[in-house]
Amino acid sequence: MSLKIAIAYDFDGTLSPGNMQEHSFIPKLRINKDAFWKKANAKAKQQDMDEVLAYMQLMLQKADEKNIPITKKAFFDHGKEIVFFEGVYNFFNRINKYAAERNVKIEHYIISSGIRDIIKGTSIAKFFTNIFASGFVFDANDVAVWPALAINYTNKTQYLFRINKGINNSYDNTKINKFVEYDKRPIPFSRMIYIGDGETDVPAMKMIKYRGGTAIAVYDPKKEKKNDKLSPKQICEKLIEQQRADFIASADYTKNSKLDNIIKTLINKIVEEEKLKLF
Repeated sequence: MSLKIAIAYDFDGTLSPGNMQEHSFIPKLRINKDAFWKKANAKAKQQDMDEVLAYMQLMLQKADEKNIPITKKAFFDHGKEIVFFEGVYNFFNRINKYAAERNVKIEHYIISSGIRDIIKGTSIAKFFTNIFASGFVFDANDVAVWPALAINYTNKTQYLFRINKGINNSYDNTKINKFVEYDKRPIPFSRMIYIGDGETDVPAMKMIKYRGGTAIAVYDPKKEKKNDKLSPKQICEKLIEQQRADFIASADYTKNSKLDNIIKTLINKIVEEEKLKLF
């Protein structure tokens, strides 16, 4: 029986540059991306509202103003427009093969504040055991009418517990709160790797580290420091300084990149640690 390891990924800034809405959704509505996010954040502040729910409501509002229905198919089509960091598409099969040669099965998961139906339309959706991401309720015509699920930076942690306990949905709160003996959980935290790009991933990174797993912070190497804002690399370096992440690397998923080698070494480490438990 193969040893299971879970790798959980944030999406925006981790697998793909920028926010997924900026690749095609916002441009097709012909609105300025900075203005969109500024208005969403202002709405959240004004209404004392979760920021994810605020941007989701604004997506519906702006689409309605332009008389453009947001359907499941439209989200799926937006997903086809997503651009990824170098090497992302070929990474999954390659790392799966590397693991399989060591009698390890890798399960890949997304935990994102982005829109799950956009992610489902991407070329890499097929590689994931589950996509945990924010989503909408759809009417009989598959038109989005209401937010169904909002995943923000703090509640990302519950999805790590869902992976840990083998719960592959977002609605079942009975199992998530039920105690399960640690040795009966499908994937222990010690065999979990979390990959994120910054401060919104801090709770997930801290939790995975605390439970014995590994947190990797990745950054877009093309983005530099802008005005008074730190560069993505500087943000990741701070996560290391504050002991919130174990490793940092450029978001380069090509063969033998730093990130690729870190993950392969972690697979080897987990395999050897499991062997030691037999003594």
